[in-house]
Amino acid sequence: MASKEELPEYLTLKEVTSLLKVHENTLRNWDKNGTLKAIRIGGRKIRRWKKEDVIKFLESSEKS
Repeated sequence: MASKEELPEYLTLKEVTSLLKVHENTLRNWDKNGTLKAIRIGGRKIRRWKKEDVIKFLESSEKS
């Protein structure tokens, strides 16, 4: 896995599911219910997650 510094600013669905070790549908549901919000880009409204948001989520879930 890439270090936090090597990650791009915006992460794809595959990158985030790999980091968090969750199914793609789980991540989509988290976006819908506000657990881990994505931004939408382009005409197709593709989901991207901010690196800083994913890191914060990962750190807070490790504490629980």
